[in-house]
Amino acid sequence: MDPEGGVVHARRVKILYGVVGEGMGHAIRSRVVIQHLLDQGHELSIMASGRAVDFLKKHYGDVNRIQGFHMVYEEGRVHKGKTLWSNVKDTAARGVPKNVAAYFDLLGSFRPDLVISDFESWTYLYARAHRLPIISIDNMQIINRCKHAKSITGEDKTSFRLTRAFIKGKLPGCSHYVITTFFRPQVRKKRTTLVAPILRPEILQADARKGEHLLVYQTGEGYAALEDTLAKTGIECRIYGVRRDITEEQVEGNLRFRPFSEDGFIDDLASSRAVIAGGGFTLMGEAVYLHKPMLSVPLRGQFEQVMNARYLQRLGYGDWTYDIGAPSVVHGFLDKIPACEDALAGYEQDGNQELVDILDQLLDRAEAGVLRRASA
Repeated sequence: MDPEGGVVHARRVKILYGVVGEGMGHAIRSRVVIQHLLDQGHELSIMASGRAVDFLKKHYGDVNRIQGFHMVYEEGRVHKGKTLWSNVKDTAARGVPKNVAAYFDLLGSFRPDLVISDFESWTYLYARAHRLPIISIDNMQIINRCKHAKSITGEDKTSFRLTRAFIKGKLPGCSHYVITTFFRPQVRKKRTTLVAPILRPEILQADARKGEHLLVYQTGEGYAALEDTLAKTGIECRIYGVRRDITEEQVEGNLRFRPFSEDGFIDDLASSRAVIAGGGFTLMGEAVYLHKPMLSVPLRGQFEQVMNARYLQRLGYGDWTYDIGAPSVVHGFLDKIPACEDALAGYEQDGNQELVDILDQLLDRAEAGVLRRASA
């Protein structure tokens, strides 16, 4: 330990870090973890897929691109058949050759001591093949490694079981699982630690205040009914994602369609009255941290999003629906905002510190040779 109580590592650990590119939440979270590891003096090689590559390259430059899993959406739901076929085609056409090439390039230039995976399979398989310790850091493992009440799994029992089986098979047998979450179900498996959401610096530094506008974030298609409903509320709505190609703000009455800007989006979130968005974990966790009530619109067939939304409602932090175009749903949510604000008022967290504490402990155990290793 250093004089101020911080962990001092005996040597630099060489870490292979994998980030799945489906959605941006994994990359946003990984940026925080990667920066901590670099600040501690460890040496990293980063492998990522999809949009995560470009995002991480902006901050760290050298990121290896690999082919990752992706989902196909139609009419606000996951199309399982097309998702499977699209991934099979991509893997056959370019995924395997690229990943194998990256794999052998890695062997020649970087010999990691340990692997960290944010739901990314190729780095996990590398750890298994070389019997290295592997740490999982993500929000998805909560589905498999915790107990959930029937009110959470609900009528989606089949979807829940399929999702749990998929997640269980994605990264089995890791040395330890660190799971980010704003809700705290009972842990049912060993080698599992729950931490509060890991937040990017821009959120931690945001000037949270109560405004009058709604922040609306929707990237799917077919939400014309929502626009009509929002227009009739008379409340200013700052809308992102619906008009993806605009470069300037477009104003139609109380609706303000905005081009994406990270700084602008965060300020609109921090100053909002409430949020209407999907069921993704990252934005939901940021809204909860900033004490913003949220109406969640999870994708049908995406159980993880449905689960997030149900816990949000259960804790009194917001509400959820599939039928976002129904005026009664939006107006009902607006009526609930004061009660949600009361529930959120007592929420406090320091997920970044929780993560740093457990991660440094795990790295010390790895250096000491006592952290469980993956098996081939």
